[in-house]
Amino acid sequence: MSESPMVGFGPHLLYQAYGCPASRLEDLEGLYRLLEDVPDRIRMTRIMPPYVFRHANAGGRFTGFSGFVLIAQSHISVHTFPNRRVVNADIFSCENFDVEDALSAFRDAFRPQKVEWHLLDRGREFPRDLAGSRALVEQHRRRVAAGLGLEAMR
Repeated sequence: MSESPMVGFGPHLLYQAYGCPASRLEDLEGLYRLLEDVPDRIRMTRIMPPYVFRHANAGGRFTGFSGFVLIAQSHISVHTFPNRRVVNADIFSCENFDVEDALSAFRDAFRPQKVEWHLLDRGREFPRDLAGSRALVEQHRRRVAAGLGLEAMR
């Protein structure tokens, strides 16, 4: 995670976990509880109950669950793939949230062997702080130009 402050519209946590016990990924009630509890845990406002859907392949064979919950700040979604022992989740918010707490909630729910996650600063060109965003974008453009051996024009 970057040490620089977020200046865009809001943080977006992308989470992928591998080697999860299939029983955790097939647990409809557990997934529902996770989506019901995470908003409070990361201090967000749930504005509707979670929805969790069973998904299947073209032959009707169960392949996992997809669930989401709308929060006043945006959404939380989870997609499980028990046969591959993989789960993908997203939290997008227009307000900062406790990323470590969110990662801990996912770890507790899915018990993965390996995790990849990224925190994006979404909407850097549609920011809350226009001056801060402008400075960040200009700095990034100068760095890219310098890396390409080009001089930034003023």
